Amino acid sequence: MVIAVGVVAFLAGYVLRKLVAESKIRSAEEEAKRILLDAQREADAKRKEALLEAKDEAIRIKREAEREIREQRADLQRLERRLSQREEALERRAEQLERRERALQQQEQELTGRAEEVAALIAQQRQVLEEIAGLTSEEAKQRLLAQVEAEAREEAFARIRKIEREAREEAERRAREILALAIQRTAADHTAEVTVSVVPLPTEEMKGRIIGREGRNIRTLEALTGVDLIIDDTPEAVTLSSFDPVRREIAKIALEKLMADGRIHPARIEEVVEKAQQELDQRIQEEGERAAFEAGVHGLHPEEIKLLGRLRFRTSYGQNVLQHSVEVALLAGELAAQLGADVQMARRAGLLHDIGKALTHEVQGTHTQIGVDIARRYHEPPQVINAILYHHGEEEAKYVESVLVAAADAISGSRPGARKESVEAYIQRLKALEQLAQSFPGVEKAYAIQAGREIRVIVRSQEVDDLTAYRIAQDMARKIEQDLEYPGQIKVTVLRETRIIEYAR
Repeated sequence: MVIAVGVVAFLAGYVLRKLVAESKIRSAEEEAKRILLDAQREADAKRKEALLEAKDEAIRIKREAEREIREQRADLQRLERRLSQREEALERRAEQLERRERALQQQEQELTGRAEEVAALIAQQRQVLEEIAGLTSEEAKQRLLAQVEAEAREEAFARIRKIEREAREEAERRAREILALAIQRTAADHTAEVTVSVVPLPTEEMKGRIIGREGRNIRTLEALTGVDLIIDDTPEAVTLSSFDPVRREIAKIALEKLMADGRIHPARIEEVVEKAQQELDQRIQEEGERAAFEAGVHGLHPEEIKLLGRLRFRTSYGQNVLQHSVEVALLAGELAAQLGADVQMARRAGLLHDIGKALTHEVQGTHTQIGVDIARRYHEPPQVINAILYHHGEEEAKYVESVLVAAADAISGSRPGARKESVEAYIQRLKALEQLAQSFPGVEKAYAIQAGREIRVIVRSQEVDDLTAYRIAQDMARKIEQDLEYPGQIKVTVLRETRIIEYAR
């Protein structure tokens, strides 16, 4: 019974659920149909609205296109009007140009005719002038050109002299300041060197011992040292004479040692001379080191040091060459410092500029060439080599240090009391200077004055004009530099005087 009731209830529930589900399905279908109808109506409405908007947009675009077309047409019309106006203006200008061209052609024809008339008149007047002046046109032209050339040359010469004078005055003023400062900072004493040495003797008896039996002692000493011993009537003194200061110094040291020892005979003389040679070699080394230290030059080769020390016993115009070299190094360094050049290089070149003089008694050639060989052998820089050559004019200056060394060399040699020479050499130098000056054409007289530091030349005014006198002074200065040897510098003064004398009767 219960089972039957359950089955009935199940069936009843199933039927009820089926009815409810069918009812929901029908309701959902109806809702779906309604939604589709609404969507279709809405889509139709939007399609119509879009069509209307598209029509409106098309109408608007059409209107804008029509407006742009109208504007472009208006622009084209304006351009056409402008072009037509320009064409009219160009036509008018072309007509004006044609009229002007015709007028110019007419004027040209008239001018051609007038030019022919003027040429004929000029030829006629030229013929008349040639008949009056007695000159052809070419001769008159040549005279005029010569006169203009002479005037231009005089004017150019005056300007050149003015510019040179102003430049020289300014350069001399600045140079005096720099040189005065350099000389003031490197002031040094000078001692004159001679070719003889005097050795004082303790007694007159010592002269006989120096001479020895039959003169063997003095002959041995002279043979070993190469020095002449002069034993004359001078009381208690022996004179040593030699052109080589090194030999003279060795003989002096040896003689002093022999007199102090008291034993004077040939074997002892030979021993003492050898010791004197060794002592002098040590002294030469010390002198070279001292000179390099005083000049502030470092890194020299040991052989260069020895050669510098030998300069202590070498003289030039009576001036000690080692002292001169040290002074040139210091002066060149000061000048380089003032001018912003290489101070160390200037000092090195100044110290070594005369190093060749240490070997002039042993090696053939000028001291500049010997110095260059030494500098190259010990790998000195090109500035030093150029300075050695330039300070005697054997090569053009390639570096500013070369010019500074040459200037310092001239300053050191031209100081009062720095150099001296014999009377015979002095007179010979002055004669050679005057003869050189008188060898120039147009020179009437020449006088060496100021102890040979100036040559005053008088030229014949009828043969030499101002420009030629200026050239003579320049050529003479160059020839003096090339042909003569002299200390310091020589001033060349050329005088041209015109005298006009008339008598009133």
